[in-house]
Amino acid sequence: MRRNIFLYLFLFAALWIVFQYVNNVKVYENQEKRISRLEAQVQAAEAQTQTTKDALFDAEYFTVKGNENAYAYFENDGYVIDTIIPKIEDAIYTRNTKEGNDLIPFEGLRAPFRINKVQVLNHKWIIADFSDGERWGELFIGYEIGEGDSISFETKQSLIYPKVKDE
Repeated sequence: MRRNIFLYLFLFAALWIVFQYVNNVKVYENQEKRISRLEAQVQAAEAQTQTTKDALFDAEYFTVKGNENAYAYFENDGYVIDTIIPKIEDAIYTRNTKEGNDLIPFEGLRAPFRINKVQVLNHKWIIADFSDGERWGELFIGYEIGEGDSISFETKQSLIYPKVKDE
């Protein structure tokens, strides 16, 4: 009888070892698949990050921060980019009044045109987006920084998009 107990214990232990081995192999294979899948996701995310960085670099190309010559121009005149650019933008936004904005050479239909978005391109030029709520347009503005940080603006070109007919 003792021999049967040892035989059963041996068989049970052998089955337990086989079960543990098979289970561990499955866990290992699942972990390897998961690691491979996560590595592929990391590679895709890195590729997307690089694409986004390239797009950001391209988008900043026509900005003061992307234009080393304009950046140097401001620095040579003693201006700090991070303070002068907001001053220029604020000077344009403050020209938005109840009557409109004097830089915009168009009359609004139901409301006056106001500048919505400004992008300083370099040390002389700005582009701006404007709207009256129904129609949209863009401006190409020249500017000069004078004595005492006074800023003068001149609209060089402007366009207004035709109103899209509702279907």
